[in-house]
Amino acid sequence: MADNAEFGLERLFLKDASFESPRSPEVFAEAWKPEVQLDINSGARRLPDDRYEVVLTVTVHARDGEGNTSLIIEVQQAGIFKVSGLPPDKLKRITATMCPNILFPYVRETVDNMAVRGGFPALMLAPVNFELLFDEALKQQQAKQDAAASEDAVEPAEEPPIQH
Repeated sequence: MADNAEFGLERLFLKDASFESPRSPEVFAEAWKPEVQLDINSGARRLPDDRYEVVLTVTVHARDGEGNTSLIIEVQQAGIFKVSGLPPDKLKRITATMCPNILFPYVRETVDNMAVRGGFPALMLAPVNFELLFDEALKQQQAKQDAAASEDAVEPAEEPPIQH
């Protein structure tokens, strides 16, 4: 970070959490071998005084071998971060990578706790590489921009002569 840069977590909070087990209690009679789908999103919102609210949203959808939903857990873990002295590109990287890295262990704990309280084994979510996800998103964005630019650069075909 730059010499005059400042970064710190000021507050950590659970913004939203939900648990669904639509097939309870019948689901508990089945062997627990779920197919787990994990969706992760994050977003940052500027607050006054160089502060940013970063929200990490994780949705876990567990299905049995036949595709029936066993459970759905959604957690929005948030933090207020003080970030100053950085150029916009570095600020975006910090709020998209470092902040979610700080928030994710709390998401993992909340997801496991909710699963166990719902009568299921802990899900033990694997760590997430937010740097890699951010770099992949940048590559996809650049590829879309390149494709749009190449479409704009293609000259229109010559119009056929008008015949009477």
